[in-house]
Amino acid sequence: MTRKVKVTIDSPVDFADVVMDAIGRAMVGVVVTGFQLVWWAVLFPMVSLPAGLSVAVGWWFGWPVGVGVAGVAVAGIMLWRWKCPEMFERWLTGRIRSRWLTWFRYRRRWATVMTACQLTKTDSNDRVIIPRLVDVRIGESMDTVRTKMLPGHSPADWENRAEHLAHAFGTRHAHAAIIGPALVEITLRRADSLAEPIVVDFESVAGFKTVHTRKAA
Repeated sequence: MTRKVKVTIDSPVDFADVVMDAIGRAMVGVVVTGFQLVWWAVLFPMVSLPAGLSVAVGWWFGWPVGVGVAGVAVAGIMLWRWKCPEMFERWLTGRIRSRWLTWFRYRRRWATVMTACQLTKTDSNDRVIIPRLVDVRIGESMDTVRTKMLPGHSPADWENRAEHLAHAFGTRHAHAAIIGPALVEITLRRADSLAEPIVVDFESVAGFKTVHTRKAA
């Protein structure tokens, strides 16, 4: 007869280790946040340069002058938006919207969706390998996602998971196609661009009918 004995070993927790671990995590978070802010400043100089100039002027000449420079910068941006709305959309709001939706719709849930759709692989060390997200393009009614196939994947693995991907990402329809060496393009339709209703003023329609009735009479 074999008896199983369960042994529990309680190791004391060192408060200093806990504090150092928290400090290390905080430092990593600060560094990552700093790099992210620098990257966003490089991507959107039309906002970062006026903001940096306002802070610099406020530091050297006092906060009232800095606030004045910031007000002039904001007024200039608003004038730009009023005079050139298409350029403003293309260079600022459209790019911000695209990057936000890329993260919100795909990047933040990519690993979870790949695992749920059984598109991951496990190596010899029991590590889960996730397909690399290469590129995301946000459209008005359709998004395009490109990813790399893992060793052992076949085109059928992605094509057969198209419906699963559509449900996982909250879209109406998805289509997966191989467009290059181990490169998969997933097209996700979020809305039907041809299904937008045309709104016509009732009074305009009534007036149009009245005019044609008089002409016919």
